[in-house]
Amino acid sequence: MAVESIFYSVSGLSCRGALVWDESVKAPRPLLLMAPNWRGVIKPAIETGQMLAQQGYVVFVADMFGEGNGPVGTENPMEFLRPFMSDVAGMRRRIAAALDTLTRESDRRAIGDINRRAAMGFCFGGLNVLDLARIGADVQAVVSMHGSLATPQPAKRGEIKAAVLAVHGAADPIAPKAERDAFEAEMTAAGACWALLTFGDLCHAFTDPQANTPGVAVYDEPATRHGYALAHAFIADAFAGRRHGCPQQTAA
Repeated sequence: MAVESIFYSVSGLSCRGALVWDESVKAPRPLLLMAPNWRGVIKPAIETGQMLAQQGYVVFVADMFGEGNGPVGTENPMEFLRPFMSDVAGMRRRIAAALDTLTRESDRRAIGDINRRAAMGFCFGGLNVLDLARIGADVQAVVSMHGSLATPQPAKRGEIKAAVLAVHGAADPIAPKAERDAFEAEMTAAGACWALLTFGDLCHAFTDPQANTPGVAVYDEPATRHGYALAHAFIADAFAGRRHGCPQQTAA
């Protein structure tokens, strides 16, 4: 499995992501932009990228904070993320630049099919990929895994091009039911093709094996397995033009 550091810049900010692909596969593969959790492009995120690449994607792990700006020395994710979450326009520029970087670098290496692009994000990264959909990025599918769902700048009708899937836990205190309700209302008002899977009694970060804060963030292996299976099937359907949860007049 190849892992290559990729440097790119966004509005003068130097970023360092990771391009991951299976060198044994010769045919061009679909592209998957991965937005990691609040800890950024560190070893566990790259390992997740490798796991996703084994499913047949060229993966780019996006740097949403800029090189050297990760949460070193802090264990309070909300305190660290607050300034980033308040800069909606800036974060949307960063995730869009990461998508451009994935497309450019995979095309340059002749390893990716740039006509099949999707995005998947985890926790804060889930918000990042939802924002990618909200700005009308040209991707076929976006999947948020236990991500933040709320936004102060909701999509307007017709702006979302991607099929959108959010996989969530009913007991997630980071994005409670009010956020899920607002997300559903936003997607419906925007005329998006969307789906929301809610696992009963699951907390935040249920796909993260390191999550072990009872009542807040707890790993759950069965939900992880089923969530990934649904995500890959959802993306494959979107690549094939089979979209789910569409308004009647725009259903494929």
